[in-house]
Amino acid sequence: GLAASYEEWLLAAEYVMAGGNEQVMLCERGVRGFEQFTRFTMDVAAIPVIQRLSHLPIVADPSHSTGKWYLVTPVALAAVAADAHGLLIEVHPNPDIAKCDGPQSLTFPNFAALMDQVQAVAGVRKEPTRV
Repeated sequence: GLAASYEEWLLAAEYVMAGGNEQVMLCERGVRGFEQFTRFTMDVAAIPVIQRLSHLPIVADPSHSTGKWYLVTPVALAAVAADAHGLLIEVHPNPDIAKCDGPQSLTFPNFAALMDQVQAVAGVRKEPTRV
């Protein structure tokens, strides 16, 4: 949920798996904050924290967390740099006429440009070295 601690989030996933569903992944969609310019605040730190605490894959949803198409790319790249296993990105051929989620949707050309940047960031990302 939007106000769950990391522990609560993982316990909810454990509850689902205990019920027989082993096909679980977590999605960082943001947390509720005081700032109202974006829909939610993306907790990028959750990505490496959850990876340290759990075996479950974690993906990021910058479209729903920001609610604004022009924020999707920078937040998506931050999630990739934090080593997210995947991204959920809203894409529409004409966001202005989308029945829902138009303001947060990328156009096909924007999405293609984002994917080029994602590959570049993912290609240079390295595991941190302890000093």
